[in-house]
Amino acid sequence: MRKVILFTAVFGVSAFLFSLQAQEAEIRLDNQMSIWSGFNTGKPLAWQAGARYIPVLSPGIQFKNDSRIDAEISLNTYGNLFFSGFDYDTVNHDLKPYRLWIRYASSHLEIRAGLQKISFGSASVLRPLMWFDKMDFRDPLQLTDGVYALLGRYYFNNNINIWLWGLWGNEKTKGWEAVPSALKIPEYGGRFEYPAGKGEMAFSYHHRSADYSSLLSGLPPVTDSLFAEQLFASDGKWDLGIGLWYEISAKLNDSSNPLTGKWELFYNLGMDYTFNIGNGLNIMSEFFHYSNFPESNQPEVKRNFSILTLSYPVFLTHNLSGMVYYNWDSKEWYRLLSMQFKYNYLSIHLIAFWNPDEFNLYGTPGERNLFSGKGFQAMFVLDI
Repeated sequence: MRKVILFTAVFGVSAFLFSLQAQEAEIRLDNQMSIWSGFNTGKPLAWQAGARYIPVLSPGIQFKNDSRIDAEISLNTYGNLFFSGFDYDTVNHDLKPYRLWIRYASSHLEIRAGLQKISFGSASVLRPLMWFDKMDFRDPLQLTDGVYALLGRYYFNNNINIWLWGLWGNEKTKGWEAVPSALKIPEYGGRFEYPAGKGEMAFSYHHRSADYSSLLSGLPPVTDSLFAEQLFASDGKWDLGIGLWYEISAKLNDSSNPLTGKWELFYNLGMDYTFNIGNGLNIMSEFFHYSNFPESNQPEVKRNFSILTLSYPVFLTHNLSGMVYYNWDSKEWYRLLSMQFKYNYLSIHLIAFWNPDEFNLYGTPGERNLFSGKGFQAMFVLDI
């Protein structure tokens, strides 16, 4: 709450200082409300019911030189009830800031500070460049927690653009991270994007100090639990009739970290094509790989996934899609079929799934997830 009050005060002062030059000011309030229920057919039958409300306040000031200052203040409040058979199991709920940022933007420059979403890259499903978000491709709402950051982007006239960022004060893990960052040590990095023929390429870098104290507690020889990690990445995407893309990310770990090897590697190769069938049948496929390079006393980990998705618009406003994942290491299949009905303010999502009982698609074995096993989920979303 103190961050919300401080942010509102900062925006108010900024608005007052620039009000004499302002061409117009606006403020918009949006609301997203969703309810859902789902079950899987395990023994006993597991099911849940939940609701979420996200109010979004968006004030903005437009200046005569075509620059503007705007902001976003939004909250994420939700609750989930879990049942095993006919017996009540558990409940989880939360009320937390979802976005809390202020931005200055002109035709070439954007500077944004606060709790925000930072996402980039070319891949769609399993993304090596999922560094700062945890978006799940199967989530109809594409929700993800933000990060506290200062982000600057500069856009050149030749479609080259440069990103620079600094992160600080983020308590939870982000993206593929196994442990959180050191709370009081800044993270920093950047990204360079440029045209490449009929597409574009980019190079990205990020540095952080990772806090392994939760994993190293109880090991007497270990005196330091903070270790540097560096991420190097390249990605590109082209439209050659068939869409083609790649993402590759290499992680360099501190050599003194007893839990990791020196390098870890992620890469994704993908393609898609829309066939001229009816309203247009889109087929997309990706191959994802992860591997580490362990020392002699560390376990070797490899993950290889093939992904195929089909999407077909029905009556232009509704959409039918199917997804199939195959884990080459465990020889497991993941299957999902969804139907979306879209109206003016209401969307309805019906999802059927057939997955392994132990759901570890995103590298989080043991987490409670109703997408495990076989089941069904329905979601109703109201945007006003």
